[in-house]
Order: sequence, then C-alpha cells, then structure tokens
Amino acid sequence: MSRRMTPLLVAVLGAGCVLAARPRLRRWGASGAEAAMPLPGDDLVPDATYRTTRAITIDAPAEDVWPWLVQLGAGRAGFYTYDRLERLAGAGIHNVDRVLPELQHLTVGDIVPLSALGGPTVVRLEPNRLLLLHDRMDARRGRSLPDGEPSPFAMRWTWAFVLRPGGAAATRLLVRTRASFAPHPAFTLLVPLVLEPVHFLMERGMLRGIMARAEQRGMAPAV
Repeated sequence: MSRRMTPLLVAVLGAGCVLAARPRLRRWGASGAEAAMPLPGDDLVPDATYRTTRAITIDAPAEDVWPWLVQLGAGRAGFYTYDRLERLAGAGIHNVDRVLPELQHLTVGDIVPLSALGGPTVVRLEPNRLLLLHDRMDARRGRSLPDGEPSPFAMRWTWAFVLRPGGAAATRLLVRTRASFAPHPAFTLLVPLVLEPVHFLMERGMLRGIMARAEQRGMAPAV
C-alpha cells in the first residue's frame, strides 16, 4: 500500500467506526422502548434530523434528583461533567457538588445558560417530573439566535429531562435531545464527526455526575 493511501484508509476506517457506533451512542443507557417512546417536547421539533435518548438509573427518589436539575447551567451549578475538558474548551464552567438554595427557583421563561453566549429557555417545568428546554442557536458559535434572525448554521433543538420511577426508591432519568439543522453543507461532516461524539461524551458525564451527586457518593451533603 502506498504512503499516500495510508492516511485516506485511516480516515475512512475512522469515519466508519464513528458511523457504526452512532446508534449505540445515541441511546446510551436507554432501552429500545425508552428510545422509541414519545416524550414531552418532541412536538417542538417535529422535523428533527438529530435525535438522542440517554438514560441512567439513580438509587435515590426523584425528590433527591430534581434539585440538581434545577440548578443546571453555566454560571450556576455547571453540568456535573468533566471540569478539565470544559476548561480546555474555554467554557469557564465550574461544577458544584452541593445543592445551592439560591438556585432552586427556576421558572418557565428562564434561561439555562450554556455559556456567556446564551442557552435554552425553560418552556415546561413539572417539579420532580420534567424539565424541558428549547432554543434556536448558531451551531457554529454556540450563540442563541432571536426568532427571525437568519443564519446558515441555525439549529432548533430541545433538551428534555424526564424523571420516571425506577424501582423501589430509585429514579430513572431520561434525557432526550431533538434538533433540526439549517440546510448548510457543513452539517454533513460537523454533526457525525464533531457534534455527536462531543455531545455523547459530555452528556454521559453529566448523567453520571447527577447520579453520583443524588446518591451522594463522596459528595458534600445536599442542603
């Protein structure tokens, strides 16, 4: 095999591995039934071209999980994931290990910031059951876009956090993302090769971080 062909082969094999793993990564932790079931917010992006449903079982009642969801956000409690990666990306997010009383008053219409550039809006909130977020953003820059502002990188998306009974004193946390992209050719490569792996890595870390905090595995006691 020529040296010129080697990088091409590596690229093709790498892309093939990413594409082959996509179904499993898109429903990490979730059963086939959970991935297929309708959830609140599905109707907000009915034409979604990107869909994920991930889940985890938490050995704690929903009342102990909910406070960690309410305080999500940059400049708030963080997203309970990988501090080093977030700092490396320049996100400036610090993840806390305790429930903060001053952040327990989230209401419909509030913004849950992903960064200083904005974040999704709370469109539905049912304590101990559902936190539903919705946004229209520039996927290239991560900036929230006002309705009507044109952008070739516009992305409409929802982020639903659903709490369901998971057994005796346990909670099943489902997180669903649905997104619809503007028809820009860059998305053909951007989504499967960049957005999907990063989204999987950070969301899996977030689910594990919420579980550890709600179960208080080495974390400071909630107040």
